[in-house]
Amino acid sequence: MRTVLAAAAVITRADGSLLLVRRGKAPQRGRWTVPGGSVEIGETLEQAAAREAFEETGARVRVERELGTVLVPGGADVVYEVHDFAATWTGGAVRAGDDADAVRWVLPEELPLLETTDGLLGHLRRYGVLPG
Repeated sequence: MRTVLAAAAVITRADGSLLLVRRGKAPQRGRWTVPGGSVEIGETLEQAAAREAFEETGARVRVERELGTVLVPGGADVVYEVHDFAATWTGGAVRAGDDADAVRWVLPEELPLLETTDGLLGHLRRYGVLPG
């Protein structure tokens, strides 16, 4: 099994809303999640989270603390080790980019109404982003 190092940004703004992307590619195409992706050579986890946030959403963010790590199956012999970081939106025109086919701000109470990626709501509750 090959492990791919990845980072994601749990982006919030002052009103408590979270910035989500709808996946435009497999796996879990069409489901909502936080922006993230593989770490490039020479990047820190924090730099990767900020870059992926910008590439997928157009948002500029301040990456803060690491919230936790999850293992996400990526196919027959690949697993993604995703390091999730709290991040604050600092600006930028929000638009879908890279492998996202939509992007939107979502209030925490709206999240259960969306089709999200496997485990996302549980992880956000564990991180304290959503109420338990």
